[in-house]
Amino acid sequence: MSVELKIPAVGESITEVQIGEWLKAEGDTVQKDENLVEIETDKATVELPAPVAGTVVKVLKRAGETANVGEVIGYMEEGDGAARAAAASASKPAAAAQPAPIPPTPARPAAEKPAGPEVPPKVMPAARRELAERGLKAEDVKPSGPGGRLLKEDVQRHAAAPPAVPAAAPAPTPAVPAKPARPDISGKTLTRGGREEEAVPMTPLRRRIAERLVEAQASAALLTTFNEIDMSGVMALRQEHRDGFQQTYGVKLGFMSFFVKATIEALKAIPQINAEIRGTHVVYHNYYDIGIAVSSAKGLVVPVLRNAERMSFAEVELAIEDFGRRARDNKIKLEELEGGTFTISNGGVFGSLLSTPIVNPPQSGILGLHTIQERPVAREGQVVIRPMMYVALTYDHRIVDGREAVTFLRRVKDGIEQPARLLLEI
Repeated sequence: MSVELKIPAVGESITEVQIGEWLKAEGDTVQKDENLVEIETDKATVELPAPVAGTVVKVLKRAGETANVGEVIGYMEEGDGAARAAAASASKPAAAAQPAPIPPTPARPAAEKPAGPEVPPKVMPAARRELAERGLKAEDVKPSGPGGRLLKEDVQRHAAAPPAVPAAAPAPTPAVPAKPARPDISGKTLTRGGREEEAVPMTPLRRRIAERLVEAQASAALLTTFNEIDMSGVMALRQEHRDGFQQTYGVKLGFMSFFVKATIEALKAIPQINAEIRGTHVVYHNYYDIGIAVSSAKGLVVPVLRNAERMSFAEVELAIEDFGRRARDNKIKLEELEGGTFTISNGGVFGSLLSTPIVNPPQSGILGLHTIQERPVAREGQVVIRPMMYVALTYDHRIVDGREAVTFLRRVKDGIEQPARLLLEI
């Protein structure tokens, strides 16, 4: 029995996804719940499991193409994997003797005439966009998808074939070479003036990051204030308890747990920075969901530490380590990226000395950490060398004034320079 592979609902407000890597090819046998294909959304990458045990018989959407939620991207044939594999191998000689690899294909011309008026209702979304961009009509293109569906590839093949270009319509002709350039150049090397270029499509995650950054700058009154922190105290405490901490909890004692704790104490003192604007109201959060910016191969993601005020140092470090590992493997869950009342971004791990981070809407503040650098500073009338870190707070000036922003950074600074205050909560 043929089983459709449909794009599932992958999150609230997500209606379109991009097909990632197919983990199984046509003809491969799979077990139920075995992952078939990666699906990239604007928040994370998820995997589509096999609904039944059987064989992948048709892939309709290739890597890099877009699909709507609920759209069919392939077909499986339910049944015993070994039997299906044997049937597939037995059909190969017969397929080799025919000009077309799929038996139903030769029957298309005979059905073209009656199927002509029925083509538009069977046009797939990607093909519809392709037709509109190229100025083509659906009835002019020969469909090859299951059930007479018109696919994006059909439109591209039709446009690329010289005989398919209408002789009476010279105007669209110059646009034909330019139109395929957008989908066809992906992953290919181009030459311009003897120099090479490579065009790579933006992933949904990267597109979403771009949209959010522009949204933040367009909708909020962003301002950044700076301070610097002497890291001597926290580095000494970390060095003293590093081995015991790791033996007890199985994770290294890093700086992020100190900054998370210091940030929470500062947010308690300055609640405006832990708030957001909703319409004409300011909503104050009586909880502290701290987003931790984590770099992944496909872009920056911000998983959230829920109720971070209730977490111990070890729990914070374990959670951050887990986020980092799963971000590298594209295993972050959608629900872990939602919400958040404040964000911490550590550009120092990449060597950043100073930056102005951008607020993650609808939040009202983000703390940027930077690299630790030994610098000369004045202490009790003497010039000494200390490990110093610049910190930056970008905030929404609509609800946070300069006094509150400076006070917030000062509280963070005091907590890091005197880490005992974090335990005493003073």
